[in-house]
Amino acid sequence: MFEKILIANRGVIACRIARTLRNMSVSPVAVYSQADAHSLHVAAADQAVLLGESLASDTYLDTSRIIGAAQQTGAQAIHPGYGFLSENAAFAEECAAHGIVFIGPAPRHIRDFGLKHTARRLAEASGMPLLPGTGLLDDLDHALHEAQAIGYPVMLKSTAGGGGIGMQLCEDAGVLTEAFDSVRRLSRNNFSNAGIFLEKYVQNARHVEVQIFGDGAGKVIALGERDCSLQRRNQKVIEETPAPGISSIQRARMHDSACRLGATVNYRSAGTVEYIYDPGKDTFYFLEVNTRLQVEHGITEEVSGVDLVEWMVRLAADELPDLETLQPVLSGHAIQARVYAEDPARQFQPSSGLLTHVAVPADVRCETWIQTGSEVSPFYDPMLAKIIVHATDRDKAISKLDRA
Repeated sequence: MFEKILIANRGVIACRIARTLRNMSVSPVAVYSQADAHSLHVAAADQAVLLGESLASDTYLDTSRIIGAAQQTGAQAIHPGYGFLSENAAFAEECAAHGIVFIGPAPRHIRDFGLKHTARRLAEASGMPLLPGTGLLDDLDHALHEAQAIGYPVMLKSTAGGGGIGMQLCEDAGVLTEAFDSVRRLSRNNFSNAGIFLEKYVQNARHVEVQIFGDGAGKVIALGERDCSLQRRNQKVIEETPAPGISSIQRARMHDSACRLGATVNYRSAGTVEYIYDPGKDTFYFLEVNTRLQVEHGITEEVSGVDLVEWMVRLAADELPDLETLQPVLSGHAIQARVYAEDPARQFQPSSGLLTHVAVPADVRCETWIQTGSEVSPFYDPMLAKIIVHATDRDKAISKLDRA
């Protein structure tokens, strides 16, 4: 097992990873920006390395500084968490080149699934059901021709990135014409990739995803599914597991198809296969694959009794038992609510400033980086905490979340 692991992240996820590492008797090493000097993730680590002032590009996204911090502290491995460098194949390769273990999927998996149009091809090859869609679009004329063939409404989507950026619902040719250049520009500016494509839009769809874990040698297991349909600006706000209102037959098919896709590519580590579920037709379609730990992984842990971070670390250290012996029995119902620093009077724009009083509910799982006196900076994602509840059934879980 590793003696030291550097956590290449900040805030909520960095605190959460540090807790698991301590439980495993592994020394957590933090990195931080000057703006995060008083974050709880710094206090949670045995060592902490200052990366720079505040901008993400100069700190948490600076691969040379992250590698340097690992070398400086003697960390043998790096856990990227989610966001930042977690789905950066070049960073994973850079870690290997410096003799540092990247705790996550193989670089080829990150690349293959990192672009949505190539992920669609892999999903199709594994027999996954797909919505009508296209490959990369050459120009507006190409887009208009393909949209007419698919039938409106369609979604115009960036092939790279995530977080709801680079997505536009197009009800007709006029909207598609107006949106085409702006979506392509957003894609280029945010993800350095201007590739865009079309996919059929499903009204009243639900967003359901399956948590998978693979050993890199063809064995992949599913750890249940999560419903992430409660979103704002195409970003998840509340997630729950198991997904309510889905038949046992469709649930099993989702799990099986996710495992089949993972096995096809010898997927390694934690990952999530996301689906569009059409409740009116009781059917599902492939959406994308996230090659990392998800923000909502905690609810899966609650119903499965599995620590996904520990599994990722043990697999990276070649110390994880055979996956077939680890398949858990899922129990109860879990819900997560994300807590953000936002101003509801200004259409929920991110809000920075001093937190004069912080009270954390004592009888639920609360993952946070804040405390009374914490300063919320304007430089990063405004998530402050994740409230996670687990109960024997959905109604009890909802009541528990209400109280929290």
